[in-house]
Amino acid sequence: MAENEKYFAGLDIGGTTVKTVLVDEMGEVAGEMVEVRSQVKDGYKATFGQLESALDQLTSAIGVGRDAVRGIGMDVPAPSCDGVIWGLANLAEDWVGTNVRDELSERLGGTPIYMTNDGNAAALGEYAVRRKHIGGLLLIAPGTGLGGGLVLPGGRAYEGSNGLALEVGHISSPYHEDDGELPQCSCGKYGCLEAWVSLVALRRRIGLELEKPENADHPLNDGSPVEEKAFRLRDFAQDGDELAIAIFRQQGQILGYGIADLVRVFDPGLVVLGGGLAESEGFRDDYLNWVKEGFEERGWPMYSQSPIDPDKITTRFEWARGGDSAAALGVAFSAREMFR
Repeated sequence: MAENEKYFAGLDIGGTTVKTVLVDEMGEVAGEMVEVRSQVKDGYKATFGQLESALDQLTSAIGVGRDAVRGIGMDVPAPSCDGVIWGLANLAEDWVGTNVRDELSERLGGTPIYMTNDGNAAALGEYAVRRKHIGGLLLIAPGTGLGGGLVLPGGRAYEGSNGLALEVGHISSPYHEDDGELPQCSCGKYGCLEAWVSLVALRRRIGLELEKPENADHPLNDGSPVEEKAFRLRDFAQDGDELAIAIFRQQGQILGYGIADLVRVFDPGLVVLGGGLAESEGFRDDYLNWVKEGFEERGWPMYSQSPIDPDKITTRFEWARGGDSAAALGVAFSAREMFR
């Protein structure tokens, strides 16, 4: 390795694992992703020890010292502003109110650090893997919850004045339960998009549907926990089960409806769907079609196709490409842009 070569690290801090990558000055990934067990529940200082261990593994694998890392990007699974954690989420209490960005920078000898939340980091990662993409990018990631992020043309995440922008799961959705009530979201509010589009929402929906007399003989009414039923539901949908398809179609259409409102505000040009809820070969094409149905129902025609040039698609939909390392890669690229 060249003596003065610079590297930039991406640290993706999750509740279960910390995923880390290195990129060089040219934006090429150096070595392999290093994944270590997360200790966020043991406090931020315990996590710092894991981060240092990961950095040592990353740098030693390519034959350089830790001082070759000239900048770091870090994402956290919680709301934050200017390095300070604002909400507990799945972290230990000592994270909240602490400027973990500056504390870690000082511990690492002054290495500059860029910090954002995990949704922004994943969106940045999807932008980074699309080397030829120069427009905006809106990431929507249905999983246990519903996350997302927006990357502006040129590659900067839009975070808002306080780092609180793009909480896409908590925009309002006009859909009601069969009894006319709005569903309660995990955030405590009612009528959020995440209350309809998430694994948690899927559990509620399958539970309600299986209570109906017409579904009494459904194979999923087998006494298994609702969590297990929700995980099996996608397999039923792939096999053509009418109930499973109806549940996923509703969810996809509601998601598309919400995306139409976001596109009306941000006009990103590219919407990337990620998360683990629907990403399955043989199923995701159907799911994306349902999303587009909801999008076209809610969005004006010009948000789908140019009224001037009939060959121009104004909002494209793609599936995520970044994989498990997307968030780490996203913040590594941001550190490269900021600190090289």
